[in-house]
Amino acid sequence: MARSSSGIVAGLTVAAIAGVSFLAYQASASVPDTLGKADKSATPKASASKTPGGTTNPNALPTASGTGERVVYATANDRVWLVAANNKVQRTFEVTPGTVDPVAGTYAVTTRANAVTGSDGVQIEHVVRFTTVDGIAIGFSAALNGSTTAPDPAKKLGGIRESRKDGDAMWNFATVGVKVVVVQ
Repeated sequence: MARSSSGIVAGLTVAAIAGVSFLAYQASASVPDTLGKADKSATPKASASKTPGGTTNPNALPTASGTGERVVYATANDRVWLVAANNKVQRTFEVTPGTVDPVAGTYAVTTRANAVTGSDGVQIEHVVRFTTVDGIAIGFSAALNGSTTAPDPAKKLGGIRESRKDGDAMWNFATVGVKVVVVQ
């Protein structure tokens, strides 16, 4: 009897996830074009540290990114850092952002999914979500086909694409509850 109850619960769970995904996709299609876009007229904030010689190093961890274990995502230069509890960078890599950016701030990983279909229709893996912007889920993922091409600007997409290798590193590092710091 427990076995058939589990099957029913699993089936209902799959149906619920499919329904929510469909509704999220529909909602994303009606979002205004300007939502989530950075104000191009605003003065950009520095997102890279200065090296001793005074040159900007785009790979340097942003100084205003907090402390402790965290994922740091710089929207200005589309780069991620995985930072250990001792504040040492374990890995840094470039990403391809979606069309909707999260606002600067501190978040936490809320949900993860091993493999799903992205809102752009691409099969993705190692999905690590940390916020939503007007109903659009924002998170990191890797396309199973390895693609990191820029998304269709006409669509409202919150997926931040990384290579499969970087996606594996993110998946192993960013468990539910891990801090995500978004900086400009």
